[in-house]
Amino acid sequence: MEKFVKLTGVAAPLPVVNIDTDMIIPKDYLKTIKRTGLGAGLFAEARFKEDGSENPDFILNKPAYRNAQILVAGDNFGCGSSREHAPWALLDFGIRCVISTSFADIFYNNCFKNGILPIVVSPENLEKLLDDAGRGSNAVLTVDLESQEITGPDGGKITFELDAFKRHCMLNGLDDIGLTLEKASSINVFEQATAASRPWA
Repeated sequence: MEKFVKLTGVAAPLPVVNIDTDMIIPKDYLKTIKRTGLGAGLFAEARFKEDGSENPDFILNKPAYRNAQILVAGDNFGCGSSREHAPWALLDFGIRCVISTSFADIFYNNCFKNGILPIVVSPENLEKLLDDAGRGSNAVLTVDLESQEITGPDGGKITFELDAFKRHCMLNGLDDIGLTLEKASSINVFEQATAASRPWA
């Protein structure tokens, strides 16, 4: 998993509450277990018209936000089903950070396992960030995980809280497999001792 230390990128405003995982990645795209290629289906029902052409009114289709890496979204982001395809689609599109006032628990935890940083802020700070994100090509935020600060285009800073263990994992690029591999030497010692004491197993 790619480390997350500091990210500077365009932030796209999506001030919609209760964005569920079916909106993030519609069920039609759940036929694969690959983590790549799902970015094409991100917000598909909002990004595209019925004839397959782009909806020019959707935020990620606007020229200034096509390469957005940060999403500033409404309350209860990621609710609905527990599909891990939702963070996969966000990451494949290029989104590395989602900022909201709250997240659905399963989606929130899935983000950390896939290298996406979900940040919870107060409603007041979300309004400030939505205003920053509404500046088109000037909507550049810097998210610093080490200092736990978000810096706006005018230099204003917002601090955020994060569980110390989750912060450690993100800073070091550790998903569940990475955490297990950190214990590889201890696992090898255990397996060797077990093989010696139970040669018949």
